[in-house]
Amino acid sequence: MSAAKELQLKNGKTYTETGVFLSEFYLAYREIIGLGYEVDFATPFGIKPSIDKESLNKKYWKGRNSPLDEDKYFVQNNEKFNTPKTLENSLENINQYSGIIIPGGQGLMADLIYDKKIKRLLKEFSNNGKAIGLICHAPALILSIPKEENPFIGYKVNSVTGLEELFIENFVMKGKPENRKISQQLKKMGLKHKKGGPAANFAIRDRELITGQNPYSNQAFIKLYSEALKEYELKNTLK
Repeated sequence: MSAAKELQLKNGKTYTETGVFLSEFYLAYREIIGLGYEVDFATPFGIKPSIDKESLNKKYWKGRNSPLDEDKYFVQNNEKFNTPKTLENSLENINQYSGIIIPGGQGLMADLIYDKKIKRLLKEFSNNGKAIGLICHAPALILSIPKEENPFIGYKVNSVTGLEELFIENFVMKGKPENRKISQQLKKMGLKHKKGGPAANFAIRDRELITGQNPYSNQAFIKLYSEALKEYELKNTLK
């Protein structure tokens, strides 16, 4: 998870109080715990994850089974969330895990995308056929792996769309970040980008990789990711 709290914009301004999108991590977390798994949290340097202020908007929680207040309580009081492991620890203990999820939010565009350990984590989970879940902005992390060693070339992938990025830039951040047009970058690298409509409940799976489009895609993402975990239990690989 990201621990970044701000993102620099091209207009010289800073988008503050960014970080992880609350529903994109918590709803998946709750489902996975319900399946009987233990979940660890990890961030760069073991810093407490930050929560994107936009994700506290009630419009992202309409019709959800999980009340926003429940999620806020978890963030404030869960010991494992507030004292996460480091990315180094995740690498050292990678054999303990069946999968990894990296939720979206603007924060990861300020820290995780530049962290060399993310590249290693994604490659190791892929090489071992373990479930990899990337939500909204998180598929941009695939771009941190050079094409010649990128295990996801040719995969079908989903991410925040260009239209959704424009909405965020114009109505949420009030400026454009340096790194944008994620879907176009994924296509250019050699992945097959698929998308749903704006704010659609859309996710896609290709082998071990499960990608979700936005905060409204949690239901579709969780279904595919849960199926991948169950399949991994049976076959011990998703390749």
